[in-house]
Amino acid sequence: MKRIEVKNIYKSYGRQKVLDDVSFQIGKGEITGLLGPNGAGKSTLMKVITGYIKPDSGTVKVMGMDVADQPLEIKKHIGYLPEHNPLYLDMYVKEYLTFVASVYQADNSRIEQVINDTGLTPEAHKKIGQLSKGYRQRTGLAAALIHDPDILILDEPTTGLDPNQLVEIRQLIKDLGRDKTLILSSHIMQEVEHLADRVLIINKGKIMADESLKALQSGQQQLIEVEFDVKIEREFLDKLPHISAVENIYDRIWCLAFETRNDMRPAIFDFAQQQGLKILQMRQKNKNLEQLFKELTHYDS
Repeated sequence: MKRIEVKNIYKSYGRQKVLDDVSFQIGKGEITGLLGPNGAGKSTLMKVITGYIKPDSGTVKVMGMDVADQPLEIKKHIGYLPEHNPLYLDMYVKEYLTFVASVYQADNSRIEQVINDTGLTPEAHKKIGQLSKGYRQRTGLAAALIHDPDILILDEPTTGLDPNQLVEIRQLIKDLGRDKTLILSSHIMQEVEHLADRVLIINKGKIMADESLKALQSGQQQLIEVEFDVKIEREFLDKLPHISAVENIYDRIWCLAFETRNDMRPAIFDFAQQQGLKILQMRQKNKNLEQLFKELTHYDS
């Protein structure tokens, strides 16, 4: 049994279609990165999975239960950290977590456990309103973990964390992903590359990619960065065999994309010799998630 099953989900706000025939499944022990440009439908999708909003059509099952039929039972299995982390600022950290534990009827031993796991111990005696943004984010994460859910849905979980805090929370997320099902939405591509096993890329309400991160990065396209001894025109490089994209990085440095698994470096050397050019340096580049994201969403930064 898959822990999350999303099938043919549609959702519109007025005339605007936000989710358009979205389907996927996620099992135990998977950390899935959910990526998409602003307005792509990421937050709406997460709210549909949690039962916070209803889709226009389609079905969502969590732990084998239909969200439409058993919304309260499903919430016992989900820990959700929304992007705009809602907290009671006048409550003390420990007081707030005690309140959340009582809502879920969780054992009180979980309070100290999540405080320790999320690194909140030094700030646990303070009011939430006195905390930095990073510690407020930790408090929200602790609240999502308080009932030890099978599924974690985290919307921008590392917002506001300093570099040291990032390392700690990344490790916590990695550890949680071993036996939980985890959906992680983030605008930080390196964060998803570091944490996720699998990537869902959504654009204009449609799933554009649903693959393991390793499979996405080892696709047929290869990238080669070349520096020539003189400036050249793009039209010269368009003549190369299997060329699919040409980008001028800076001055005489070009990034060339080829749609083939064959090593194109010898062909570039031959091409340069034929054109009377010298190659000062050349290196293969791994295709990163940011490049894939731009291709699949036609997103220009």
